[in-house]
Amino acid sequence: MASSLAWTLPASPLQGAGGSGRALPGRHIEEPASQGPMASADAPLVDLDERALVAACLENRAGAFDLIVERHRHTVYQLCYRFVGNHEDASDLSQDVFLRAYRGIRTFRGQSTVATWLYRIGVNVCLNRLSAKTTLGTLTESMDDRQFVDERVESASDRMLREERGARVRAAIARLPPKQRATLILRTYQELSHQEIADVLGGSVGAVKANFFHALENLKKLLGEEV
Repeated sequence: MASSLAWTLPASPLQGAGGSGRALPGRHIEEPASQGPMASADAPLVDLDERALVAACLENRAGAFDLIVERHRHTVYQLCYRFVGNHEDASDLSQDVFLRAYRGIRTFRGQSTVATWLYRIGVNVCLNRLSAKTTLGTLTESMDDRQFVDERVESASDRMLREERGARVRAAIARLPPKQRATLILRTYQELSHQEIADVLGGSVGAVKANFFHALENLKKLLGEEV
């Protein structure tokens, strides 16, 4: 499965596809044996659907996994940011997600989409990081504060209030139980359906709905405590 293993991620989610980020250092990884459906060696990689692109990875086609990264790097980055609340850790976690996906590509069976598979890896990576590092409860960097706001007409006091509200919400989300936090992030920010979230978290749609309801209720209580 040929790849440069030098994938770049955006230093900031406000950058476009051309934004630069830190590259993952090259590492030696044992190539998996080819399996699954064969991808046409003559077809350009950019024209392949997900299943064929995974097959191309297993056939060691140069650049195949890099294209998977290119297609999904922004959503994976956004997911990681929502968990950790700062851009440096989100970049590190995103690189970890793709490294794990690269190493485990042979385990992808096509029973879900590549996006769902990457979300599943991402949630596990982020929750593991949070359980090992308790200092991430205070989230200071915002992904949304500068989006959809015309700063030319926004007063300094309005900007201060908006940033304060955003920081309070991020800090409250960080205090939710892991499954509730994951459900809230996937539903509210990543806009996944209940079924997609169930596929990511490995539960039922009913459990997802219950977790989302409890997450919202707990979020209201946490925010109410600070009023």
